[in-house]
Order: sequence, then structure tokens, then C-alpha cells
Amino acid sequence: MVSHHHLPPYSGLPAPAASAPPAPVPPRASSVASGRSHTRRHRHARTHHGGSNAHLPQNEFPVFAHTGDVDIVITSADGRKEKRYLLHRLILSQCSGFFAAGTRAEWSGRMIEAPGGGLSRISENDGATAGSSSRASSQERRPSYDQQAGRRWRYVLDWQSAAHDEAPMLIQQDGDGASLFGSGPPPVRDKPPVSNQSFFRSMTDFSALDLTERAHASVPPEPDDDVLKDYDNLFRTVYQYPPVLDSINIATAYTECKALLHLADMYDALEIVGSRVDHHLLRFGARLFKQIAKYPPSYLKLAALARSATIFTEALVHIVGQWPLAAPQLHGQTSAAVRELIEDKVDELQDLQDRVEAKLWRLTLTTSRGERVTPGNDYLGWLATSLFRQWLAENTTPAPPPILKPPSRPAPHASARASSTPIASQRPPPFAPLNPGRIYRTLGSPTPSSYLPHEDLKRFLKLQPDLYTRDNLKRFERRLDEIKNLARDAVKPLMRNFLELDLAAFGSGGLGYLTCARVGGGELPWED
Repeated sequence: MVSHHHLPPYSGLPAPAASAPPAPVPPRASSVASGRSHTRRHRHARTHHGGSNAHLPQNEFPVFAHTGDVDIVITSADGRKEKRYLLHRLILSQCSGFFAAGTRAEWSGRMIEAPGGGLSRISENDGATAGSSSRASSQERRPSYDQQAGRRWRYVLDWQSAAHDEAPMLIQQDGDGASLFGSGPPPVRDKPPVSNQSFFRSMTDFSALDLTERAHASVPPEPDDDVLKDYDNLFRTVYQYPPVLDSINIATAYTECKALLHLADMYDALEIVGSRVDHHLLRFGARLFKQIAKYPPSYLKLAALARSATIFTEALVHIVGQWPLAAPQLHGQTSAAVRELIEDKVDELQDLQDRVEAKLWRLTLTTSRGERVTPGNDYLGWLATSLFRQWLAENTTPAPPPILKPPSRPAPHASARASSTPIASQRPPPFAPLNPGRIYRTLGSPTPSSYLPHEDLKRFLKLQPDLYTRDNLKRFERRLDEIKNLARDAVKPLMRNFLELDLAAFGSGGLGYLTCARVGGGELPWED
């Protein structure tokens, strides 16, 4: 029978007197009363169980009060905001190399809780003296499984050691709040440079996010402190909760994903965080691919961290097609494997382009007898071939430098030299850079009038008045259409598109550069 002081504070019924003994049960009603008494005791037990649980600490993310053994305190720089996590060493060490190294006994010469309730210290110098290689001394130095299970780790953010443009890292402390390692346990890898938060961070309204019920298992920190939010997303991902990332504004989602990936890289947890970031960004669909077309170097670096094959390949195709435009943005910010892959794809594209161009220069027309056209057997056909080659030369090769030098100007007066125009501005203006991608797309267009249209042919024949007639113009136009068809077939290998982006919205000219670079299986930098 449950004692009265174990009853819940309020049950809705008056409590019986403490000194009153139980009333005797008549014999004829013993069986019925016994059943009622059993039912009443069962109900009291249920009420007692539910009432006590209502006051017990919860054992769920982010605070596992019953089973957690790693206490993590995340504070803002000014100390006004704090977020506490009580997590599991087993889960953290499986997902993060940082925690796997920091919670090993050989890295933490700290006080641990022994099975008997006392404390013992594992010293890093134990066994350093001679004769300490015996099995007994080895077992004495190493904690048993029970000792390891009774340990408790504590981590706090080290704001003092963090640079202005770096995210602070966690350091391990003992029970008195002193750091065990000065600057934290030996990191698994060197901390990568983190982009300036003020440059790529932007605020977002989290009230507009459409999150599932599970996503609300942990109340996210306020959006005015990015560090708290990034750490919260990291631990949420470790425990298989979706990170709180913007699902409406793709630019904001990019900056949040980038910050989360940089933090995961610092803690050697990219394997689990990268897949979450990849899944979140791919949910934007066509909007994501349009954004990649605007900023391919940025998304290439993000995809390399997240190991996202789709985003990485999409960005790589843009970069290869525009090379070397993106070279300055990637210099020193990508791994050697990524740079080698880009260079290989640029070389492959250039080789393909050279083969196609050589084939275009060899294009010619034939007569009805199968002979190559010449001025003697088909003058109009020869003119059509010559005009096509002239157009190809003007659009695929740079213009020759001018033969005549610009007229020399008298030297300015000494007093006017300071305000004179710089010498560089006095040189002839440079020629506009060629755009081979747009030229090849023009050649591959299904519309014959996309280049050398009817009016251009008409003006060309009028240069010889005795040759210009309506019949000759029609025949000349037909012969030029024949060579245009041959050119369209020749450039087909360059017209392939390996982007997920729909190029129909960009018209027949496409993006203005070639998108036929292809990344095959096993070529991604992180694939063996």
C-alpha cells in the first residue's frame, strides 16, 4: 500500500487520516472489497508514477539528464546567452573526430569518477619510469570500462583564443572550470580558415520556416547570434534532427549551410553534416541550379565540403566552360584534387574544341558528280564555301594587330606631366575577347538564318552586278544552307549539355559558353 506522503500534491479526493487503521472487511463482501481494494491500489500506483515523472528531468535532446555524459555549454561572446547540451560520448565520438580524440583517456589527464563513488586521476606521466611495462601497472594506468562509463566530460567555448573572423572552438574543462589542455585537446586536423561572418552571413526570419514536429524538439537559438545557431545545427545533425536552415530564401540558406559546413570541418564531422546540407539545398530544385549558374566558384567550394555530387558537378561544368574566369576565386581555396580535376576537364574541352574547329575548316561542297567545288565547276558553290570560311575566321580567331603605329604625340610640358593621361590609356583599345561558346552555339542552331542571313547574302552578290540575279541569289542561298547543315553536324559534340539547368530560358545562344564538360563515375575528388 502506498503511504500518504507519496501521494501527488493534489488528487481531487480528501486524504485519509494517517493514524486511522484500515477498516475490517465483512466476510460476505471480502471478495468484492478485495477486488476494489486491488483496483484502488492499482490506480494509486498509476497516479503516483505519473505525478513523479512530471517533475523528473527529461532524457531527450538536447539534455539527456539520465544517460548523457558530455556536458557542453555554448555561450555568446558577451555571455548573455547560453545554451546547454548534455549529450553522449558514444554518439559524439562516432560522428566527430574531435570528440573521439578529446574523450579518449590518453588525451585527458583529468579527475574521473570511480565505480565506488570516489575520484581518481589518470596521469599522463604514469608508467614513464623504468619497470612500468608490467601488465599490472598497465591495467592500473588505464581506466576500466566501468571507470570510462562513469566519466563526465565538460566543454565550453573558448572565445578568448578565437580570432575576429573565426568561429570559437570548444575546450575541455575539469570540474573547477579550469581548462585541461590550455587550448583544448589536440585537434584531429588544423582548423581551416573560416570566411568572415560579416561577409557571408545574413539574418532570416525563422517564423516563416515550415518545420516538422521533430524539428522543434530543440528550440533554436535566437537568430541574432550565429555561433549559437551554428552549434545547435551541428548537434541537431549529429542526433539525426534536421538542422534549422532557411527553406525560402536560397541566398540565406547558402550562407547558413556554408557556416555549418565550416563548423563541421573544424570538428571532423563533415561526413554526417554534408549529407544534410546536400539534401536541404537540393530541395530548392530549379532555383538552386539558377543560383549555381550565378556563383559557380562559391557552390563548388561548398559542394566539395558537403561531398555533394550533384552540386559539385553542376558548378564544375560552369567553371570549365568559363575558364579561366573563375581561376582567381579558386586559387588557394580548393584542394589539389579539385584543381587537378578542373584542369583535366579544361584540357579535355579544349581538345574537343580543336577537333571540331579543324573539321569546320575542312568543310566543303561538291558538285552533282561528287567533285569538290572550284571556281571552274561551280562558281556559286565555291563563293558560298569561301564566304562561310571568312565568317568562321572572323569569329573564331583574334584580329591581327594593326600594322601602322599610332601617331606620336609631343611630350607634355614638365608642369603638365602630373596631370597628363597615363601611358596605358594612350595605347589602342584592346580587341574584344572572343566567345567561342556563343559562336559554336550559333553554328549548332537549328535556325539557318541565325548567321549569314538573306540580306547579307544579297549584299554580297551585289558586289558583282553582273552576277546578281534572282535565280543566282536563290541558288547561292541554297548552297550556303548546305554548308550550314554540315557545320551543324560538326559541332554536335560541343552542343551537349550536362547541366541540370534548363537552357531553354536562355534562348538559342544558351549561356554563352560551352556546357559539354562531363564528370564520369569515379572522377569526383572524394571518390577512391
